[in-house]
Amino acid sequence: MVNSSVFRRLRSPVDPSRVPPGQSVTQRFPVLTYGPTPRIQPENVVIKVWGRADPAEFSWDALMALPQTTFTYDIHCVTRWTMLDTTWTGIAISDLMQRVRLHGSASHVLIHCYGGYTTNLSLEDFNRPLNLLAHTHEGKPLAADHGGPLRLVVPHLYFWKSAKWVSGLEFLDHDELGFWERNGYHRRGEPFREERYSDD
Repeated sequence: MVNSSVFRRLRSPVDPSRVPPGQSVTQRFPVLTYGPTPRIQPENVVIKVWGRADPAEFSWDALMALPQTTFTYDIHCVTRWTMLDTTWTGIAISDLMQRVRLHGSASHVLIHCYGGYTTNLSLEDFNRPLNLLAHTHEGKPLAADHGGPLRLVVPHLYFWKSAKWVSGLEFLDHDELGFWERNGYHRRGEPFREERYSDD
């Protein structure tokens, strides 16, 4: 297990440079979900890969056999809450991507989830060292309401990009909007730029 020494828990007062514009710091982890919460047993989780990549599947056991990484970092929701120093354990996306064979035209990924949710990311935003497929939050198995048994964590973007209940990675040669992006949210969602809503 690898711990990031860069992201140590900090004491109050909060450094305002860590809080994006328009955000308020909370110690409570709100539950925000569109639609019913899927209830998936870990042993039934399968991450499928298709599109501009060689088809592949990663079972729960296969994922657990990969290196397990722990990071602590701040997360920011487009609904204006920020949580500081949250700790997550899972499979680093960079480790997963070493097992994925992309085609040369791949430039984006559409994240698919149990329950039908989707969200889009560029490969640059997806394959970053700090991104995780997380199964543990604050040392405990991730609760279903928060995306358990497995969710994406993309800490540098608003938290709707950190898709819950991940089931598949569709690699594309173009940017295809996901659920919230089709419904008026920004196609990228960078908190410090306040990329909350689409300009289209």
